[in-house]
Amino acid sequence: MSIISGKVIMVVLDGLRYDTARTQMGYMNHMVEAGKAACCRVWSELPSLSRPLYEVLLTGTPSSVNGITSNQTVRLSTQTSVFHLAREQGLRTAAAAYYWVSELYNRAPFDPIEDREQHDESRAIQHGKFYYDDSYPDSHLFADAELLRRRENPDFLYIHPMGIDDAGHRYGADSKEYRGKAIMADALLANLAPGWLELGYRVIVTSDHGMNADGQHGGTGVEEREVPLYIMGTAGVKPGYYEERVPQLAVAPLACRLLGLQPSAAMAALRFPGVAYDEESEGDA
Repeated sequence: MSIISGKVIMVVLDGLRYDTARTQMGYMNHMVEAGKAACCRVWSELPSLSRPLYEVLLTGTPSSVNGITSNQTVRLSTQTSVFHLAREQGLRTAAAAYYWVSELYNRAPFDPIEDREQHDESRAIQHGKFYYDDSYPDSHLFADAELLRRRENPDFLYIHPMGIDDAGHRYGADSKEYRGKAIMADALLANLAPGWLELGYRVIVTSDHGMNADGQHGGTGVEEREVPLYIMGTAGVKPGYYEERVPQLAVAPLACRLLGLQPSAAMAALRFPGVAYDEESEGDA
């Protein structure tokens, strides 16, 4: 197996553009400059919409294969996600995320009362706290996630705040409000990530899609498709900035490799330049 396996925290900052991450997120970029993180450009799949790209990030399959083609496609995923693979191998899974993630991997449609908090070892996401208001504060969401981490000790924790995306839709990507939410997310990571890293977690920070100046996404523009991916952790990470664009389909198999899991047969054999693979994996990762 390539890469030393361990626990992984995956943070998806909804709606975060690559250029905004590079110019506004001081802590994350400090970690790169300090030789403690890698930063890659990721080219999102189409359509550059949230629900389809949640499925891309967690199953490594495009919309033409998985059938999640719009935000209005409300049903369980038919693909094997990172959550499924982890649970099948006896790992613990958890998520603090927007309710569409629950609808994809636990139960659809979402019941705001019954499904707000979930604890069921038989489900793909065994422990979850899900919100359904786009303006739910990122500070609360990160607190939800950290409580899950402390109480449930997951091997794979998925964290998905909506503040950046919400500000982008309200004010556009070229606004102080949008940039301010990116700065706030960076500060929340600065408070929590050092503790995660000290405990030996590998941390992936990325986004589903970007945002244009009109406060929209869904199309083919660079501002809608180019998003960051930061990788932090002592094992298997090659620090630095990597300018080549990596297909978003590579994110799910990366999470699998970091967890010590074999990617599903549907996941593409792609790899990130900021990750060290051993000789065994040179031909298949």
